Amino acid sequence: MNRRLFVALLVATLICGPRATAWAQDDPGAPRQAAPLTLLQINDVYSIAPLPNGQGGLARVATLKQNLAQAGRTPFMVLAGDFLSSSVESTVFKGEQMIAGLNAAGLDLATLGNHEFDFGADVLIQRMAAAKWQWVVSNVIDVRTGKPVGGAPPYVVRTFGSLKVGFLGLCIASEGIRSETLKQLRIVPPLEAVAEYVPALQREGVDVIVAVTHLTYAEDRELAEHFPAIALIIGGHEHFPITAAVNRTLISKAGSDAKFVARIDVNKRPSGTIEQFYELVPITNAIPEDPKVKALVDDYESRLGLELNTVIGTTSTPLDAVSVRIRAAETNAGNLVADAMRAETGAQIALTNSGGIRSDRVHPAGPITRRQILEMEPFGNVACVLSVSGKTMVDILESGVSKLPSAAGQFPQVSGVSFKVDARAPAGHRVSDVKVGSAPLDPSQTYTLTVPDFILDGGDNYTMLANERVLVGRETGTLIAVALENYIKARGTVNPMIEGRITIVR
Repeated sequence: MNRRLFVALLVATLICGPRATAWAQDDPGAPRQAAPLTLLQINDVYSIAPLPNGQGGLARVATLKQNLAQAGRTPFMVLAGDFLSSSVESTVFKGEQMIAGLNAAGLDLATLGNHEFDFGADVLIQRMAAAKWQWVVSNVIDVRTGKPVGGAPPYVVRTFGSLKVGFLGLCIASEGIRSETLKQLRIVPPLEAVAEYVPALQREGVDVIVAVTHLTYAEDRELAEHFPAIALIIGGHEHFPITAAVNRTLISKAGSDAKFVARIDVNKRPSGTIEQFYELVPITNAIPEDPKVKALVDDYESRLGLELNTVIGTTSTPLDAVSVRIRAAETNAGNLVADAMRAETGAQIALTNSGGIRSDRVHPAGPITRRQILEMEPFGNVACVLSVSGKTMVDILESGVSKLPSAAGQFPQVSGVSFKVDARAPAGHRVSDVKVGSAPLDPSQTYTLTVPDFILDGGDNYTMLANERVLVGRETGTLIAVALENYIKARGTVNPMIEGRITIVR
């Protein structure tokens, strides 16, 4: 079964069946009532406020934790990495708002994800110092001290009633961290770190070992297979909920942006058997917002409104983002976005669907504000990178121009590639004279291509990418809005032009 489909069915089973509301008292006699520890898991949280669709919000997560405590539980909130970046808010505040929001919401313990390194090691250490929760970092070493970054311990032991719990914290080593940052930090392979610290926890006499990880699902499975002493893996990185058992190890990932909180009640029976009771709790407007956390969120939202008027650079020429033109021809605004994606990722070719570039207006020459960036890139799309053959690249371009002469959102805006289009020819036979840089495209050669995650998922009929090798996915990619801001700020003044990247014979 397709894993995403399996996950969707699993989540539906968990959240749609009859059950007591998660913030109310458990039913009398419920087995999890005897558990001395209630773990609340979040991961990959990029916003302190509720999402536009109404889900999530740290003020609601705070209420969930408080109400469980009032009901006699011992809630312990854990975050499995990725929160300092990336978002428009974090571009402005460099993750400060996430530290403040999670402090206010009552986070108890966290480890690092790949996006904690987006602003460099020094900013990360500053943010770690401002956090009120317990860090646990088992495999990220500051080369200047030879110890875990930010002074974090490599493992943590906590006692909850009669239950003694050991926590490890593991960060992904395989992707998504800039080479400059890795000059200051060394990431130990996760299995190597666990081999050192699981015996240390066993010597401490813990009843339960919990690995808090920001690894791929495959890496979490490998961890469980190699170290059966780990009873629970609280994981992140994938942005959709996953619940699985590998032998006796439970693996849990709670999605992203606090749309769900995974509740895991842990108990040790007199026989020594460890019991874990699992529930995926939807975070919706059915849960009231904690007033203090909401006030903090509202304050940052207000400050963000002012920050959006900040000038980030200048354009010496008007930027044409008028829909009827950008969806049927090369425009300088389209070139600017595609150039920014290619510069951010280092890919040979960039391609974005014109429907992802909004505002439907000409932005005048002069100052460019963050607000204008968000007008052009409002969807939160992420720049992903794939490895594709030259033949597949031609298929991609053919699909992009297949609706001509009609204006269509799938029309491509490109960087690093040029081509000719005969709009009179049948769809699928329109593209010719494709060049990557100045060299003719080789159908048998492999190229790196950056596209929005929307296209990676097959949006706008770009279905030919389904089986291509993904080098940078949405979990580690940069928001296109952030890439565009970075590009303009780095140059100060931009002067995008129509360059003949797409020549159309009509």
